[in-house]
Amino acid sequence: MNPLRGDAAHALLAADVGGTHARMGLLAVNASPQAHDATLSVLAYQVYPCRDYTDLASIVRRFCDEHAVKPRRFALACAGYLHEGRVLNSNLQWPIEPVALKRELGMDDVSVLNDFVALAHAMPHLQADSVMSLHRPSRQVARGPVVVIGPGTGLGVAVRLPGTPPQVLQTEAGHIQLAARTSRELEVLADLAPSGTHLPYDHALSGPGLLRIYQAMCRIEDKPASLHAPADVVAAAVANADPCAVETLQLFCGWLGSFTGDMAMLYGATGGIYLAGGFLARMFGLLEASGFVARFLDKGVMRPFLQTVPVYVVDHAQLGVIGAASWLHERPDNS
Repeated sequence: MNPLRGDAAHALLAADVGGTHARMGLLAVNASPQAHDATLSVLAYQVYPCRDYTDLASIVRRFCDEHAVKPRRFALACAGYLHEGRVLNSNLQWPIEPVALKRELGMDDVSVLNDFVALAHAMPHLQADSVMSLHRPSRQVARGPVVVIGPGTGLGVAVRLPGTPPQVLQTEAGHIQLAARTSRELEVLADLAPSGTHLPYDHALSGPGLLRIYQAMCRIEDKPASLHAPADVVAAAVANADPCAVETLQLFCGWLGSFTGDMAMLYGATGGIYLAGGFLARMFGLLEASGFVARFLDKGVMRPFLQTVPVYVVDHAQLGVIGAASWLHERPDNS
């Protein structure tokens, strides 16, 4: 047991749950006259492998027992939708039902929000050392909407709109039709969707998508696909050890640049674009040297606007938990 200092009595309990890990956090609110202006401090943070537990309640109980806290409210961020009392997500290890979880944990409130909505709520709490600049604006403009884009298991997009309080839009932008700009992209597109069926961006701009592009590239080049995990493709490209991996990352970065530019125009993202994804941070040097920025800016008459939009890469390990806690604190019924 690791008891925390006195401010833990009024701390916020939050989680970010994926198919592999459940990230638990306890956060203190540094008071402000306005809830949305408050800052958050992480008092405790722990990552648990989902496969080691029979349900989410077991993880929450363990975390609370380890830190000797008994919170009454709990915010849970995860991918998927809440439908008829259950989170719909085939990647989760076990069913998540907020009402049942509330009963099992003996809490007053258990709430679920989309994982990218949580990331958008976390943006005001970013620390400078967790942000890497990919595109610096040519001039400062009035800060407007912020867009969070995350290639992970899929491709998530959320938008934070300025206001009092700020609002966050959940989107399904990852399901927009993937478009090709070059002859090589057309070849890959034809390989991935030979019958011309709908092929969404998240089929390419994600961890599994990166592997799909690599496998398509190997088929096109008539070479064996010797790499079998997205992390291996990234590592081989960074080390310049596999020509198909190198070209895969070039295509991936180009497509990501085009998609990011589209999102910036669609939402008028003068507040900036934040690319959140663990493997993007690991390949930042390659992303920086790629055609990402050129494709981001190559939008015809909209180029001058895009030159004013900053783009950052963030390593979002704790951001889902921070965003869920921020959302919980900003809710109108917060007490």
